[in-house]
Amino acid sequence: MALFESYKQENPGAEMSFLQHLEELRWHLVRSAAVVVVMAIAIFVFSDFVFGTVIFGPRHQDFISYRALCKLGHSLGAGDVMCMKVDERPLQTLQASEQFFTHMWIAFLGGLILGFPFILWELWKFIKPALKETETSPVRYFVVVGSVLFLTGIAFGYFLLFPMSYNFLIGYQITSGNDIQTNNTLDDYISLISTMTLVSGIIFEMPILVYFLTRLTLLTPQFMRKYRKHAVVVILIAAAVITPSPDVTSQMMVGVPMYLLYEISVFVSAHVVKKYKLV
Repeated sequence: MALFESYKQENPGAEMSFLQHLEELRWHLVRSAAVVVVMAIAIFVFSDFVFGTVIFGPRHQDFISYRALCKLGHSLGAGDVMCMKVDERPLQTLQASEQFFTHMWIAFLGGLILGFPFILWELWKFIKPALKETETSPVRYFVVVGSVLFLTGIAFGYFLLFPMSYNFLIGYQITSGNDIQTNNTLDDYISLISTMTLVSGIIFEMPILVYFLTRLTLLTPQFMRKYRKHAVVVILIAAAVITPSPDVTSQMMVGVPMYLLYEISVFVSAHVVKKYKLV
């Protein structure tokens, strides 16, 4: 590492070889991994708060999202339509090692989420030398915008998507009788909450993805506007599947943010085409 830094200082304008690029990438990855590990250790140590308050929060009736939705329903004159009754039955483990490996997985996942802005920063520092001066300015905001969008998506998935989906699934019955009892396991619960929050975070990166696809002329705002109606249908179907009740208000709580994200992506694509005069 010291030899590599000495080479950069002595030859600031020289192009690096392939092996030197690999060495530079290796240290960016090492620093990113170190931050993730530190965050993961902190999460592992404070397991009572992480699991009791954060991870298992949506399992309890006093979770902030349930109280906010119920209050919103009353303010809209919908009564108790948006008030959800949470089934607080305990989770079960079917293997002796399940709690330990769940603890490890959540620590790693939490470290990855909390360290995501730093990972983007390291990625930015790696690609910056290869960019022209005209390209550096817009990509500079990649770290901030990408981090904000990702963390916003994580919050959206945690506070809205997962609580609605979980309560719908835990109370779903394929028959009108009581022939089947749902006994939820810890593994299934963790899988559902981690998948929905991560997928939501990735979906919220859509404007960033659209930006780069437009720069590569693989996507145009005309294409996105042409298929806007199709996107709206897909969004409404997804909102109807996610929300636990058939009322329109609950579906709009999920569908409107997703539609706004699509419109923001159209604006981003149009801005890129106009700024860089892409055909």
